[in-house]
Amino acid sequence: MRLAGKVAVVTGAGQGIGRGIALVYAREGAAVVVAERREHRARRTADEIRAAGGTALAVTTDVADRASVLAMVERTVADFGRLDVLVNNAQGMHEHRPLEDLTDEQFDVFLVSGLKGTFWAMQAAFPHMKAAGGGRIINMVSLNALVGAPGLADYNATKGAIQALSRTAAREWGRHGILVNCIAPGATSKRGQEFLERNPDAARRIAEERPLGRLADPEADLAPVAVFLASDDGHFVTGQTYFVDGGAHLT
Repeated sequence: MRLAGKVAVVTGAGQGIGRGIALVYAREGAAVVVAERREHRARRTADEIRAAGGTALAVTTDVADRASVLAMVERTVADFGRLDVLVNNAQGMHEHRPLEDLTDEQFDVFLVSGLKGTFWAMQAAFPHMKAAGGGRIINMVSLNALVGAPGLADYNATKGAIQALSRTAAREWGRHGILVNCIAPGATSKRGQEFLERNPDAARRIAEERPLGRLADPEADLAPVAVFLASDDGHFVTGQTYFVDGGAHLT
């Protein structure tokens, strides 16, 4: 119960990594706002949390829409009276494209939902966290941005920008007790998991490239790090990026 009494928003919590973090946060005692673009996915995760005895609120949220993001934060504070933890996990996606073939519209899928969505949520959360004397913000980034993974120029640029935004916020907001960190997960989105299920050779190759020999499980491997950063255990950590990837960043 390391998060008992805390209120946490997790975007993209209807499936994949976001769902794993939301479930574990609830087990650790947090009231969880399941922010998800698809209403049925949001309700599904929230129902799962409540069925296990936890507290959850499903809020349909499109992180590519500023008004929707602001409404998500306001709904959280209206229902629970506070916002202690914000996990910016949601990210729009599209198929891989070579850099030379990217259109403005394709680039904006990542730029708006990823960078601006994170920026809007952080700004909206700031006054509430400041008034409360502190808070925790956890932003999802990617090893792909560091290594320049091919076919992902727009995604890589967005994740690199989120990391820079996070470091700036950590420096500016630390005086208010607001800690800002990043996680670069070694797991995939629901869409990525489905791709790997259809392509077992690719899944095996990716796993073999990691020193620990497997992909991460959102609940068992990633969520505990998100719990650490949200809990009192991480009270002196800010501006950091945690590569929770089984050692993939070493290869």
